[in-house]
Amino acid sequence: MTVCKNCVLDDQSVPDICFDSSGLCNYCINFFEVTSKEWFPNKVGEKKLLKILKRIREEGKKKEYDCIIGLSGGIDSSYLTLKAKDWDLRPLVVHVDAGWNSELAVSNIEKIIKYTGFDLHTEVIDWDVMRRLQLAYLKSGVSNQDVPQDHIFFSTLYKYSIKHKINYSISGGNIATESILPDIWHGPAMDAISLKDIFKKFGKGKLENYRTISFFQYYIWYPFINKLTTLRPLNYMPYNKEIAKNELEIIGYKNYKGKHGESLFTKFFQEYYLPKKFKIDKRRAHLSSLILSNQITREEALKELLEKPYDPMKIKETTEFICKKLEISQNDFEELLKIPNRKYEDYRNWSNRRKILTSLHSIYKNITGKKIKIYS
Repeated sequence: MTVCKNCVLDDQSVPDICFDSSGLCNYCINFFEVTSKEWFPNKVGEKKLLKILKRIREEGKKKEYDCIIGLSGGIDSSYLTLKAKDWDLRPLVVHVDAGWNSELAVSNIEKIIKYTGFDLHTEVIDWDVMRRLQLAYLKSGVSNQDVPQDHIFFSTLYKYSIKHKINYSISGGNIATESILPDIWHGPAMDAISLKDIFKKFGKGKLENYRTISFFQYYIWYPFINKLTTLRPLNYMPYNKEIAKNELEIIGYKNYKGKHGESLFTKFFQEYYLPKKFKIDKRRAHLSSLILSNQITREEALKELLEKPYDPMKIKETTEFICKKLEISQNDFEELLKIPNRKYEDYRNWSNRRKILTSLHSIYKNITGKKIKIYS
């Protein structure tokens, strides 16, 4: 096994990784040459952020809300919501309950809303539909089992943006802690063509009460017709996970063990399902991102990787809970783990349409000098 000399990605868990003559991986090279140019944890970022915040407040001053924030209860979105209060923004905060909330996540969300005084809308998704869609994904054999949650999260966010005529979606997504995520590990969560094809092949019943976003809506309708812009303020400040945790703890927020502890399924999927079925340890990407943003050392990351990604004392109990929730037996789950691994490309998807649109974006950039950014 070859491991990057700078981060902790390896050629065993990342098949498309490659190294230069010095041992530096292509993901680190891309970070230094491309990604880092969109990251401003300095005075430059401070000035850019002030301009962004001023624009949001001015354009939304005659509206009930000047922006929208999706709050999962995780550290990034929670900290962002806290900062929105400091920035005198007036967001509509939306939480999507897809059936996997941990009790701690619910408690943390309550504390954040109580402290900020922001309006919160909680959208509860039809559990029967979510359960059947989640099972369809498990039967499909693809690695990204979080698509059912992620897709409905953003489609709901967009729905309320349009309903309240909000033009700015403020995201907790950030480069400091999420700069590295190999594409080969996942497919686009917003690809409704892929989602519907997987449900058609492996799902039962109809996909009702589950809002999807089409390719046209995602790339054309929302950003250009409805003028909905997604902004990532954490990229314009020295965002540090530990500092964020400390600030959140002041209002009573309690930290989760591991990443994405706010979702019981996501935690199980990342800590147990991915390593067991796909030999993918997502900690390698998370820790590599923190190395690149100088929040931890490579040695600290390697030390953490010596431990199992899940708690061996609790995994049996957790698996039993997941199976009971999905209404399958543990033997059923073991059989699902044996299904041949498949890729995003093995199912119908929007890749060809996306390639054409990317080419058009390049032409637009060459003519205007402006880069079009569309992300959830």
